[in-house]
Amino acid sequence: MYSDFARCTGLRAFQTHERAEVKSPLVAADLRSQSGVAGERDPVQGIAWVFPGLFVVLWSTGFVGAKLGLAYAEPATFLVIRFLIVIALLLPLCAWMRAPWPSTPAQWLHMGFAGALIQAGYLGGVFLSLHRGMPAGVSSLITGLQPILAAVLSGWLLGERTNARQWFGLLLGVGGVALVVHEKWVLEGVGAAATALSVVALASISLGAIWQKRYCARVDLRTGAAIQFAAAALVLAPYAWMFETRQVVWSPTLLAVLAWLVFALSLGAVFLLFWLIRHGAATKVASLMYLVPPCTALVAWPLFGETYTVYSAAGMAVAMLAVWLVSKG
Repeated sequence: MYSDFARCTGLRAFQTHERAEVKSPLVAADLRSQSGVAGERDPVQGIAWVFPGLFVVLWSTGFVGAKLGLAYAEPATFLVIRFLIVIALLLPLCAWMRAPWPSTPAQWLHMGFAGALIQAGYLGGVFLSLHRGMPAGVSSLITGLQPILAAVLSGWLLGERTNARQWFGLLLGVGGVALVVHEKWVLEGVGAAATALSVVALASISLGAIWQKRYCARVDLRTGAAIQFAAAALVLAPYAWMFETRQVVWSPTLLAVLAWLVFALSLGAVFLLFWLIRHGAATKVASLMYLVPPCTALVAWPLFGETYTVYSAAGMAVAMLAVWLVSKG
């Protein structure tokens, strides 16, 4: 049985559809490789045990990369550049893999709306929050409650059962985050606006995942990703035009950060997750998601000097425990 993480991101539905209808020759060959053909051994399986942990580490670095990149470009401007690069890479990839595009206008609209929430709402909220002084570790902690919030919202919006463990996890997670955020407010002057933007990011990715699960389960995830990034660029480009200077300080550091966020995050981590789901490792990923905030905090400490007292560390531990409890449930 898949965890809340896989269930609330709509990936279980993708796997079910994938078994029923495989249109890409490359995907079909990959599925045939899983069937245990006599005498053949997939060389990737020998190192597959590292993939769940690798995914979590890559996901953690996204917050750090965002904060590094914001020294050279404003949030929406930076994200639009990132999205355009990803689109330029995905389009020829989809053509090469013969990935099917949505067959109806409704599927295009649903995928675009999900992308506006997941890519523009989530990443936009995170980047704007960091731009206003939110520590990377705290932003990671707030948005890390997504498996809990999505599980609870699924009960309201999709009619799925919400059990006592999920409600307890939500309350416990909110309490842990409140401890950390309150201390950052008092000691470091992190404002309400930065906190609200991280909450907007959390709500956006939670609602976007539910929308994708409800309406986009039959859309190929490769072409769907291209549609989502295009929709996100269309949402954030007007914001960048109206409220930002659109000035970019091009430097080797910015190019390195962009390359990392595009290849390691937007492409690498996402397709690594697809591989894990296809090979039945979704539960391993979900059980490790609670490690994202401390991984982010450990990387951000030497780079940005972000420190945590015993009080805030306890709050982070409580929030991580909440995510772990819900994922295990």
